[in-house]
Amino acid sequence: MKLEAVDYTADNAAELFVESLRKTGFGVLKNHPIQHSVVNSIYQNWQTFFDSAEKQDYLYNKGTQDGFFPQSVSETAKGHKEKDIKEYYHYYPWGQCPDALKEEIANYYAAANELATELLSWIEKYSPNEVSDKYSEPLSNMIKDSDQTLLRVLHYPPLKGDETPGAIRAAAHEDINLITILPAANEPGLQVQGATSDEWIDVPCDFGNLIINIGDMLQEASGGHFPSTSHRVINPEGMDTTKSRISLPLFLHPRPDVKLSERHTAETYLQERLKELGVI
Repeated sequence: MKLEAVDYTADNAAELFVESLRKTGFGVLKNHPIQHSVVNSIYQNWQTFFDSAEKQDYLYNKGTQDGFFPQSVSETAKGHKEKDIKEYYHYYPWGQCPDALKEEIANYYAAANELATELLSWIEKYSPNEVSDKYSEPLSNMIKDSDQTLLRVLHYPPLKGDETPGAIRAAAHEDINLITILPAANEPGLQVQGATSDEWIDVPCDFGNLIINIGDMLQEASGGHFPSTSHRVINPEGMDTTKSRISLPLFLHPRPDVKLSERHTAETYLQERLKELGVI
């Protein structure tokens, strides 16, 4: 299996993109509308934030899940025992955010949501009838007016050599939401699981690529047609251990009342998974 970047401007971009999602759970776009300079600026500005003591002034709210999450409360992936080696900030338009960073991150949030709406319409267009019939409403409509879509600014700090044995930057996991939009990080490390449990494929990390993956909620809504594929962020080696890694996933969440399947609404599904992760 190989992941290849699809040219967003190509006439057959939508079809090729959805085909990649169907086969691998991942799609990679180049020549997309998200400006590289904006992403680079966000990476630099938030690196400064994570390197400062100011982050402690924005500790997360447990009930609303917005704000700064230190390494001590980092997620433990489902089925794993060790916490991931990371810290992160949860940005919602209604949540807390440093004033100096808010305008830039809010503009990015809006632009990425707009693109996500288009990509969800692509997915619906190329869903077979027996699959699209399962959707309780158009996929792009599921995120309309949702206040649950989460922008996470992730910081993987340099490795010190005293990390817990077996811990990595992000253990193998699947995302909870419909789709995730992720600009290529400033350092490599993202891998997607292949056809077997021990096969891991490097996701193209050329700066400027946009990586999209299927989440569990879309897998649920599509009756398994679109797979939510395991992925991970491995630890760097050699001199790269001294480098931080910043990434910027946008987790597209439906409104809580959206019916995903006979078993779940978006709200019941999310609460079930957050409890499994140990963050609520």
